Amino acid sequence: MFNLIDRRLIDHFDWPLVTLVLCLTAIGTLNLYSAALGEEIGGIPIYLRQILWFSSGFLVMVLVAFVDYRHYRTLAYGIFAVSLIPLVILLAYHVMYGGVQRWIRFGPLSFQPSEWIKICLILALAKFFSKNTKADGYLIRDLIIPFLATVVPAALILLQPDLGTAITLFLILLSVLVFMGIQMKSFLILVMSGVAALPLLWNYFLKDYQKERILVFFNPGLDPLGAGYHIQQAKIAIGSGGLAGKGFLGGAYTKLGFIPARHTDFVLCNLAEEWGFLGLTALLFLFLLVLLLGLQISLRSKDRFGSIAAFGVVAMIFWHLLINVGMVLGMMPVVGVPLPFLSYGGSSTVAVMAGVGLLLNISMRRYIF
Repeated sequence: MFNLIDRRLIDHFDWPLVTLVLCLTAIGTLNLYSAALGEEIGGIPIYLRQILWFSSGFLVMVLVAFVDYRHYRTLAYGIFAVSLIPLVILLAYHVMYGGVQRWIRFGPLSFQPSEWIKICLILALAKFFSKNTKADGYLIRDLIIPFLATVVPAALILLQPDLGTAITLFLILLSVLVFMGIQMKSFLILVMSGVAALPLLWNYFLKDYQKERILVFFNPGLDPLGAGYHIQQAKIAIGSGGLAGKGFLGGAYTKLGFIPARHTDFVLCNLAEEWGFLGLTALLFLFLLVLLLGLQISLRSKDRFGSIAAFGVVAMIFWHLLINVGMVLGMMPVVGVPLPFLSYGGSSTVAVMAGVGLLLNISMRRYIF
């Protein structure tokens, strides 16, 4: 059935998933209000701008949810191809803001194409693997197309430069491969090829500041006032929260400006300082529930495309969560990956909400196929 709106969709709307997402967005808004208290962008307080982005994201989520996802399957390759165009434009026309080439501006609004490429890649991978099944697992020769589909945008994004998003694309591909089944020999070849490519990545793609961040990760005391500053200060802020935290608006260490990017990549520091270990644990539990519901949707999908697409969205959220928490805790290098639902950012917020809409879409339509 290809009706855009169907009464049965409303009857089977996934309220638990939406409720969890709304809880996370509410926590994110309150945390941003506290973390960026008094800060404005374009004359508008940061938390109000994020409310606007959440509202836009919620609208996109609903639109994505109520358009039969089989249309996305039909258009997946075209959507992916179109999503590459802004990445090429950024580099071809040297569109730079703040020393990087990540945003395309339309008047007062800005658009970060690299955030949307993740959803588009998930759709393309879902279509490819749903049409090309291998009962005995995939070999290297079977993966040339999905590998190229990942390498091309990842290379364009690395040149912006944006290491975190490029890594996320490969992690999404790897997750989908494990989900679909890849022969162990082929998996090991992929891993070894990735390791062998590290010198090429280091010498020709990574900027000096990115190299410094990686070196500081292995030796935190190497540059405590420079590349290692983020990690050191984040650890202090999180540790100062103790068990129960200092209470709402009580995160003095964060508010005094010791935490760089405290409303974006390191927004978790404020929450940990104000709500402590218990608050951080509660937040991670909410994320766990979202991931489990997403996996349930994937496993219960009535078709292979829906199953793969849902798993891809879960993988995207999982890797964002793992990398962001890991770098804030000093367990991973600082690579600039936002925390879903909490970090400030329009493109990332709307893209994640679109992913949630895809999950809702697949969840509802398993009852009517």
